[in-house]
Amino acid sequence: MKERVLITGASGFIGYHLIEEALNNNLEVHAAVRKNSNIDHLKKFNIQFTYPDFNNLSSLKRELLENRYDYIIHAAGVTKARLQREYNLINSKYVHNLAQAVIESGIDLKKFVLMSSLAALGPLESLKGVISENSYANPITRYGVSKLLGEERLKAFTSLNYTILRPTGVYGPRDKDIFIYFKQLVNGIEPYMGKAEQKLSFLYVTDLAKVTIKALYSGFQKTYNLSDGNFYDRYELSNLTKEYLNIKTIKIILPVNLVKFIARISEKYAAPRNKAIVLSVDKLNELLGVNWSCDIERVTAELGFYPEYNLKAGVAATLQWYKLNKWL
Repeated sequence: MKERVLITGASGFIGYHLIEEALNNNLEVHAAVRKNSNIDHLKKFNIQFTYPDFNNLSSLKRELLENRYDYIIHAAGVTKARLQREYNLINSKYVHNLAQAVIESGIDLKKFVLMSSLAALGPLESLKGVISENSYANPITRYGVSKLLGEERLKAFTSLNYTILRPTGVYGPRDKDIFIYFKQLVNGIEPYMGKAEQKLSFLYVTDLAKVTIKALYSGFQKTYNLSDGNFYDRYELSNLTKEYLNIKTIKIILPVNLVKFIARISEKYAAPRNKAIVLSVDKLNELLGVNWSCDIERVTAELGFYPEYNLKAGVAATLQWYKLNKWL
């Protein structure tokens, strides 16, 4: 009999790859999605859909008692919101509710994996050093604050066997955020904010999916930072994209204060429509972070995580997918 895993946030970019990897590991997948989610891209998978209400503890307990999951991968979350309380509700309160439902339902859950983010720690302010699991948490965005709060609320359940994963910037096939940047490059525009040096880190999505499944079977109450093990300067992503696509661009250096002004105007315009925007003032703090380089020694030693993709290989695979699927 197959072991059963609940994957939340299943309709999203990362969720798709988690489902694929879970099936590759002979798990029975229950995909938690919203009733209004587009799930057309998931219909090819042999999975079951479920629609839990993360704001309703009784509903969650019924869900758990009915399906008796062996594992939970909680990847549901929000990356764009207008207010801190909106981030906190989904990225923190929902984590607490699901964990509490596990405890109160009494199901024999083997592992609860929380998909957090390196943003919960925040970047280093100097180019020297790398972010480790023991780095002082100093999130610089509302999103990062909410992810850290979600971690803390999960850790309060001391009897629960959990693993917290903190991936850095995740990219790959089906991602719609970094795709916006690729489109700009294809259109001949290579924008940057300011001239400050940066150390950036990335993680290809299938590497994230593989280590997430590994985390189901290893460790007890562990936290791991995740990247491809390398760091890159601010121009590397553009250079690799231009090389693969054989294109030329015009490099534009935008003053930071100008971009912040534009972001403030965009926020003001979006506010009456109660709409979160992609490039907010808050998001700029993340994009301008000095040092996002990330130490993965712990996850390599304890989970045997050896990323298959560096940025060059990952960008090539991502762009190939975009082209084959006519995104580019």
